[in-house]
Amino acid sequence: MSKLKLGDIRDDKPVKLTVELPAQVHRDLTVYAEILGAESGSKLEPVKLIAPMLERFMKTDREFVKARRIRQQLRKPTSQPGSDTT
Repeated sequence: MSKLKLGDIRDDKPVKLTVELPAQVHRDLTVYAEILGAESGSKLEPVKLIAPMLERFMKTDREFVKARRIRQQLRKPTSQPGSDTT
């Protein structure tokens, strides 16, 4: 069994997007789906791989994770319990 970055593909409530992919990216995505499907013993549609690939990419992008954490901290309310802001 190879060490592909994607594991099981979970079924979640989708949000529909329309994207255009370069032909080579689509061919590679198709091959990836074939390899992953052969390992799991099921047939996978290439389109089902896009969301998990994007999710994994964002989770492993250290700069994105850092920037997201900072952004969330900046959006937290600054009032503390017991303080009167009025």
